[in-house]
Amino acid sequence: MEANYPPGFRYEDFGPLFTAEFFDPNQWADILKASGAKYVVLTSKHHEGFTLWGSKYSWNWNAVDVGPKRDLVAELAASVRNRTDLHFGLYHSLFEWFNPLFLEDATNVFKTRKFPTSKSLPELYEIVTKYQPEIIWSDGNGNAPDTYWNSTGFLAWLYNDSPVRDTVVTNDRWGVGSICTHGGYYTCSDRYNPGHLLPHKWENCMTIDRRSWGYRRDAQLSDYLTIEDLVKQLVETVSCGGNLLMNIGPTHDGRIAVIFEERLRQMGAWLEVNGEAIYGTKPWRAQNDSVTPEVWYTFSPKEGTVNAVFLNWPVSGILELGEPQAKLGETQVKLAGYKELLKWVALGEKGLIIALPQLTPKQLPCQWGWTLQLTAIK
Repeated sequence: MEANYPPGFRYEDFGPLFTAEFFDPNQWADILKASGAKYVVLTSKHHEGFTLWGSKYSWNWNAVDVGPKRDLVAELAASVRNRTDLHFGLYHSLFEWFNPLFLEDATNVFKTRKFPTSKSLPELYEIVTKYQPEIIWSDGNGNAPDTYWNSTGFLAWLYNDSPVRDTVVTNDRWGVGSICTHGGYYTCSDRYNPGHLLPHKWENCMTIDRRSWGYRRDAQLSDYLTIEDLVKQLVETVSCGGNLLMNIGPTHDGRIAVIFEERLRQMGAWLEVNGEAIYGTKPWRAQNDSVTPEVWYTFSPKEGTVNAVFLNWPVSGILELGEPQAKLGETQVKLAGYKELLKWVALGEKGLIIALPQLTPKQLPCQWGWTLQLTAIK
C-alpha cells in the first residue's frame, strides 16, 4: 500500500475505484457454461462488508451507491438463469473486518449481538428473498459461535419457509465449531483435498491462482495452476466423493482475465469427453489404483460402469490396473471419446492389463487425462 497508493489512502477509498465498466454478465454466463460447471457461487459480500447488491443494510458501501452503480448480483443471476442450466449460488461473509458494531460485540466477547441483528442476518434474508440463490456459501464466523449469529434460526427459516426451501444447499461455515461438523456439505478448510473417501458430502474450494482468491495485477504465470493441475484436482476430488469449486478473481473493471477464461474453457473441453466419469457419479470401492499411480476411480450407477481416469499415458501403451476384477467374455473396456473396444488380459483374481490404442496426438480424444470405462467389473 505504501509503495503504490498515496499517503493517507484508506480502505474505503477503494470503493470508487471499483468501476466494473467492462462487466458483461452475458459473457460471464457463456464462459461459465463453457467450463462444464453445474453451479456458480458469486461473492455477494466479503469480509470488508461491501455488498455487490444495493443492500438496505449497507448504506453507501455497496455496488449500487458506490463504484459500478449497478446491482451486480441481479445482473449475473439473470444472465446465468437466462443463458445456462447452472445453479446460481451466493457466498456471504458473516463477519466484517471494519464494522464498528462487530468490533464492539467482539470486545464484549459476543455477549451483545448488535451486529448480527442489524447487519448480517437482515442481509442474508434480503439476498435469499431477492435473488433466490440455490446455494448459500457462508463464511467468516469472526471467531464467534453459531448462537451469536443465530445460524440455526436462519437455517430453519431457509429450509422450511424461504422461497428456496425445496432446492437450497448450504455449506458448513456457520459459527465456531460448525465447520466440518454441521452443514449440507463440508468444506472443512480452504483447498481441502483429503485424498481419501469421506462419509459426508464435501467440496474442495480452491483457487486457480495458487496465492489469491482475488485478482493480482502482479501475478506471475507460474502462480496459476496449469490445466493438468486442475484436471488432477477434479478427478482426485470427485473419486473421493467431493465437488470442486474452482475460484477465479475478476478485475476491478469487471473482466474475467483471459488466463482464467482459458482454464475454464479447457476444463469444459476435457469434461466434454470425460464428463461421464464425473457427472452423476458416486465413489467406487477403491478411490485410486493400488498398482499404477495417478489412476482415480468413479462409479456411474445408472450405467453400472466403473470409470478409471489415468493422468499419465504409459510409454509402453500398456496400462496395468490392480483394483478391478474382470470377467472373461463379459467385461468390456472402452476409452472415452474412442469408438473401438480395447483388448485386455486378466491378472489372476484381481487386476487387468489393458492395451491402449496407438494414436497420434491429433487422434487422442483429449489431453491432460483419459477415462477408461469398464463394464461388468467387480
